[in-house]
Amino acid sequence: MASVFITYGSTTGNTAYVAESIQRTLEQSGHQVTIKDVADINVTDLTKTYDLCCLGCSTWGDDEIELQDDFIPVFEEIEHVDLSRKKIACFGCGDSSYEYYCGAVDAIEESCKNAGASIFTDSLKIDGDPKAEQADIDAWAQDLVAKLNA
Repeated sequence: MASVFITYGSTTGNTAYVAESIQRTLEQSGHQVTIKDVADINVTDLTKTYDLCCLGCSTWGDDEIELQDDFIPVFEEIEHVDLSRKKIACFGCGDSSYEYYCGAVDAIEESCKNAGASIFTDSLKIDGDPKAEQADIDAWAQDLVAKLNA
């Protein structure tokens, strides 16, 4: 089975909830998962021998895209590491009433591509309370499982 690294930045607990939901689905499918708060990692953790890295971040800000505070140091270093041959999947929470709805997800994905990573699947963007979007979270995680098993 595949080894998956999940890291997330969460201020209100919503992105942590999504990360834990993804972890649960992957582990129930037999995959080995390492999950860490982004405040507890270094950007080089993304270069380790995982089959897939999932990065989750909430988006703040009305006038510009603002990443969750703990994610900023890792984000600023992403393009300075070699992520070639790495598969990345991004997810995050936001509020669609803001101009840059889940813009952090797009920014992280773009930085990972610039560092050589390939995007494993379309990003998951959760609007508001993730518990109300559980079906979407589960479907996205099942898509990861199907692609990892292929």
